Amino acid sequence: MSLLIGLSATLISGIIGSTLGLIAGYFRGRADAMIMFLINARLSMPLILIALVVVSLAGSSLQMVILVLGFLLWDRFAVVVRAATLQVRGQEFVLAAQVAGASTARILWSEILPNVFGPLMVVATLEMAHAILLEAALSFLGLGVQPPTPSWGLMVAEGKKHLLFSSWMINIPGFAIFAFVLSINLIGDGIRDIAAPDGRH
Repeated sequence: MSLLIGLSATLISGIIGSTLGLIAGYFRGRADAMIMFLINARLSMPLILIALVVVSLAGSSLQMVILVLGFLLWDRFAVVVRAATLQVRGQEFVLAAQVAGASTARILWSEILPNVFGPLMVVATLEMAHAILLEAALSFLGLGVQPPTPSWGLMVAEGKKHLLFSSWMINIPGFAIFAFVLSINLIGDGIRDIAAPDGRH
């Protein structure tokens, strides 16, 4: 269930953030200024508080948690894709496509997006881990996934009353969250090394 939530929320936020980042980095000017304003506005909001408010008002369900996380985690995608697009847009293959009369959509989809895919995948792994942690926090507070749907955060919440005598009820799901998030981050590190082998330490 955590993997489903992490993948779904990352897919939604990745589409939103990547689209905004491509537009900002390629067109620059007013489009860039407007999108940077949106990014700064999003970064000024406390993420967990916004998620708590929205879920408590709209109702807690699996679909709602996925949508809320998807619409709140797009900012890092936008920043990274914008920066990568600014580096790529002046390359010769992009200029050649422009001279050949390729449409803007084709240039963005066929020329620029494949060349920012490496950083995009690294951000995706980080945001997936972030989404899983946020879902666990919401479920722990009773505003995330509801029973009988399984959730590690919900397991921790249900086991807290047995903390003194049956601490394993918290330790096992807590360790599962830790191991899962750590493995996703290690996958992100591996993708970063493959995408930029010269920067490997």
